[in-house]
Amino acid sequence: MASRLFSTASLSKYTALHSLRSVTSLATHTGSRSRSGSVLLLAGASAGIAFFGVWQWKRNMNAASYMAEPISGYRTLGKSSDMRHKMEKLCMEVQQELCEKLSNLDGRKFHVDRWERKEGGGGISCVLQDGKVFEKAGVNISVVHGNLPPAAVKQMRSRGKELPEDRTLPFFAVGVSCVIHPVNPFVPTVHFNYRYFEVNVGSGEIKWWFGGGTDLTPSYLDEDDAIHFHKTLKNACDKHDATYYPKFKKWCDTYFHIPHRKESRGIGGIFFDDIDTPDQQAVFKFVNSCAQAVIPAYMPIAEKHYRKTFTEAQRRWQQLRRGRYVEFNLVYDRGTKFGLLTPGARIESVLMSLPLTARYEYMHSPAPGSPEAQLQEVLRSPRDWAGQS
Repeated sequence: MASRLFSTASLSKYTALHSLRSVTSLATHTGSRSRSGSVLLLAGASAGIAFFGVWQWKRNMNAASYMAEPISGYRTLGKSSDMRHKMEKLCMEVQQELCEKLSNLDGRKFHVDRWERKEGGGGISCVLQDGKVFEKAGVNISVVHGNLPPAAVKQMRSRGKELPEDRTLPFFAVGVSCVIHPVNPFVPTVHFNYRYFEVNVGSGEIKWWFGGGTDLTPSYLDEDDAIHFHKTLKNACDKHDATYYPKFKKWCDTYFHIPHRKESRGIGGIFFDDIDTPDQQAVFKFVNSCAQAVIPAYMPIAEKHYRKTFTEAQRRWQQLRRGRYVEFNLVYDRGTKFGLLTPGARIESVLMSLPLTARYEYMHSPAPGSPEAQLQEVLRSPRDWAGQS
């Protein structure tokens, strides 16, 4: 609330100052006898114009329902058509809508933490912990800029990015990321991340790209859930290019593979990175469709299972699967690595994806033919879920 009041006051000041000239001119022509009336007119007109200006900006942006004041400010997001700000606006909208859905289901409010990064930019972290439905749910936005450290440049070059090694590279990054770890073992964990990146390589040349993805990690396999989840993502992809889903589904299966376990983290979804074709606006529209597909892909699954009863043994299996989640995120996840390598990174936000609890048992193996073994089999041999009916 404090950030919203601050932004409103700032906008009021801006519009009041711009209305001052015209009203002052009117007061000058009325003469000294009406000076007090002119002052009242000035105050009333300024306040009225300021209120209308704030209302108009917020109406155009749906800003009144954001979780906090945007990092770039209400006015900048409301007036700018720059891709940086378009992506930030999308992230703000996705964060607000998802937090509202999750909070309504759980009954607990999100803790909202708007933070600033001294090297440039900041973020908005929304976290719900120890809820009735969600053990931990985090929806983060980051809008950061500064200079890429050599380790980050090296990581990007390893992915095929043509970036110079011999000088400091200014960068800008904006994205929304989310991980939801439910209480009930029958409700799967979900993760998504959508981001936009720019690097200034010198001589006025800006390299840009988008990345992202959405994936599901169940502790117990429900094939209908898997089919629904994948088909929802496929529909979002097919609106833009029929080749996207099969390509990005395969990329997801590859990316979320845990080599030392010889299994995937979950049952996949879509994943893509370094996308810069066919053009900036087209890729943004695709990313928008994917981000908007998260709620219809996941919420029906959560609502279907969260009331189910479960045993202590099933809860223990969930904790073991969470252990695999931790292993992947700390050892292989590209976003976690980038966050840990970035100067001034907010570690609480970088590690938000980790569950509250996890379990490690020496040489654990599920009983043959059990539901736990069934899941493990699927994790070792990914399926074409969208192709099933």
